[in-house]
Amino acid sequence: MHFELNEEQQAFQDVARNFAAEELAPFAADWDRDAFFPVEKLRKAAELGFAGIYVREDVGGSALTRLDAAIIFEALSEGCTSTAAFLSIHNMASWMIDRFGTEEQRQKWLPRLTPMELIASYCLTEPSSGSDAASLKTRAVREGDHYVLNGSKAFISGAGTSDIYVCMVRTGEAGAKGVSCLVIEKGTPGLSFGATERKMGWNSQPTAQVIFEDCRVPVANRLGAEGEGFKIAMMGLDGGRLNIGACSLGTATAALKRAKAYVGEREQFGKKLAQFQALQFKLADMATELEAARLMIYQAATKVDAKAPDATMHAAMAKRFATDAGFNIINEALQIHGGYGYLKDFPLERHLRDARVHQILEGTNEIMRVIIARELLKN
Repeated sequence: MHFELNEEQQAFQDVARNFAAEELAPFAADWDRDAFFPVEKLRKAAELGFAGIYVREDVGGSALTRLDAAIIFEALSEGCTSTAAFLSIHNMASWMIDRFGTEEQRQKWLPRLTPMELIASYCLTEPSSGSDAASLKTRAVREGDHYVLNGSKAFISGAGTSDIYVCMVRTGEAGAKGVSCLVIEKGTPGLSFGATERKMGWNSQPTAQVIFEDCRVPVANRLGAEGEGFKIAMMGLDGGRLNIGACSLGTATAALKRAKAYVGEREQFGKKLAQFQALQFKLADMATELEAARLMIYQAATKVDAKAPDATMHAAMAKRFATDAGFNIINEALQIHGGYGYLKDFPLERHLRDARVHQILEGTNEIMRVIIARELLKN
């Protein structure tokens, strides 16, 4: 049980923090305002090894651990939550190809995904299947050496811009056992995209529907065997939940730092805000919740790395706690700023808008409770 980062972890944490401070934070407000997708900044992050964090080295990956990834995404999110979160999605989709793809599939896509020459999206949610993911309806009917797809995916980050879509589709019976995983390339006939969604936050990445109309995808693009797609999706989400929890940690850290600075500068009733015990206690609670959330994310990441039998439960616990705590910390930081916190001149309202979706995606926090309870009551 080690609570200190090792020398290598401290080094790439510093690299990620510096990148966030220099390449993300100065531009994040403009990206949010203009709904601009900073692809070139993402490729700069890829040059540091951040686009294939737990992908194997033979295809350009960094071959790091889930704990290492959590440390990196936490640091990057201090600069821009939305952009860091998209990078985590690209990493998840790339890992699925690395983990479940054949050697031919790995060599076909990953050498271009790790430098983000190609950008990847993950497609599970549909208009009528969110939390009940196993009820997805997008149908893939096999015709010779192709599948013919019909259906649609909803709320897909990167839709329309990404080059690769790792999609869960129904090839068989109803339920989880009938789901398979296909890699679909942009430009495939029958693949199209809906209008860009207008969102509360995460505005530095496009979100839209992915639509399949008699879309012909080679059988050679299937990851794993038919019927293994739901297992692949869920294994990907264990790591995705850690990453999104880590993004909440980073955003909350940025908010807490700003709140600490503000109470040391702002005066009311003839004294600094930092001298009011009510605000001292508020900051103390914020720091305590943040530290507890960080420990939960790091422990869950260690369990996922070790393939521990309770890894899925701990990933759900950590995601639920870290995203709830992160949002609350940011909200308290905004409250400390009073009316200024509500202005777009300060980053807190953007932090709040960006972090809110973390309680919804990668499995809602209500579904996290379902997973935890199911595991607790199994025996």
